[in-house]
Amino acid sequence: MGFELRFTDKEITAWGGMGLMKRMLDRIGFQAAVAACELPQPGSNRGYAPIQLILQFMLSVWCGANRFEQMEVTRHDPVLQKLFGFKRMANFKAIMRFFKKFDQATTTEIFGRMYRWFFGNLHIDHLTLDLDSTVMTRYGQQEGAARGYNPRKPGRYSHHPLMAFVADTRLWLRPGNSHSANNVLAFLDDSLNKLGGKRVALLRADSGFSDQAFLNDLDQRSMHYLIALRLNQPLQRALVDETGWWGLDDGIELTAFDYQAPCWDKPRRVVGIRQKGDARPNAKGKQLSLFADNPAFSCYRYSALVTDMDLPAAALWRLYRGRADCENRIKELKYDFGGESFNLKDFWATEAALLTVMLAYNLMSLFRQGVLRSDAVSGKPDVQHTLKTLRYKLFAKAGYITKDSRKKIINLAVAMRHREWFDGLWDRSKTFALPVKFTPIFSP
Repeated sequence: MGFELRFTDKEITAWGGMGLMKRMLDRIGFQAAVAACELPQPGSNRGYAPIQLILQFMLSVWCGANRFEQMEVTRHDPVLQKLFGFKRMANFKAIMRFFKKFDQATTTEIFGRMYRWFFGNLHIDHLTLDLDSTVMTRYGQQEGAARGYNPRKPGRYSHHPLMAFVADTRLWLRPGNSHSANNVLAFLDDSLNKLGGKRVALLRADSGFSDQAFLNDLDQRSMHYLIALRLNQPLQRALVDETGWWGLDDGIELTAFDYQAPCWDKPRRVVGIRQKGDARPNAKGKQLSLFADNPAFSCYRYSALVTDMDLPAAALWRLYRGRADCENRIKELKYDFGGESFNLKDFWATEAALLTVMLAYNLMSLFRQGVLRSDAVSGKPDVQHTLKTLRYKLFAKAGYITKDSRKKIINLAVAMRHREWFDGLWDRSKTFALPVKFTPIFSP
């Protein structure tokens, strides 16, 4: 049986579930906090308020935009416009012009304030800070982009930012504008400054951060660390000569010993890990290139960690394994939140856009942990759904706005069996408040 086509003048949105995010933002005083950061102002009286451009940018990211041009989808949504209280929606070019106003000093000052406010409202100390580096492919002649290591697009121009992630709260702290071998001490200083006085109890990082200057700096800060090491030739020989290997689990052996790399000025404690390939085919680590022809060693995949802690080797290995979540969050940041895609010709404009994407990620993470508190689909606790899942299971709810006397009401098309659950989330987002209490992963 066929259908006829008719049109309606009723203003309907496909993203009615975004009312939950708006409710949470109002509860935590987000707009007032951002307004206090002295954002770059418009050049004319008809320009858009900077706080609107920040909110509209994040709203578009939450609704699936992965390019500046894709923000036109939310721009033409009259219900979202009323829901967030905008007089008129800005087009994507206005948002691009806004980010182009950021230079190095402006970016450092404004986002420093934003992140200090954010982390200052989290009730936790003894943080676990994960450092990593990633590759963000660029398609064009963006400032600062260069050819280098790029496993997905060999030879393509790219940025290689450092990333800092607070593991306890599952929140991003900041990106950096250099490879892990360059300017890492300044990167760490800026990261700690953005924490608003919170103490870092443990720093975990990959092998790009294992040089002597960085380790010496950590020793002076009295900050515990757990950092992977490059398997260079001296370390390979030390692992082979070590006789104290013991079995932890099927196919896993550990050892701990004092080791001084040629570039270090003192010995440090090293934990060696080797995993047998036939017992653990997905094991992390690398084969020892110096002993590739020796069957006694070529059957293992090796890795090594340097630390200042005197904990058992098994505890240190398990503690470092938790850093794998940082890599999952990088993928979510790049692919679900479009962190790799919002780039402009000017480097600091791109940096400001990425920092705003990270802020959008943090607010969504706060929503997941403070409002949802459990699996939004199956009800299992401690499940962190990606934005892509939440977008289509929670936020993509058709709705329209009506008035009852002077009260605005958003009407959502939610299945009957889910209405009680959704109503509970609505009430929870109303009572949600800062500061939020978190339990640290590691306490010295």
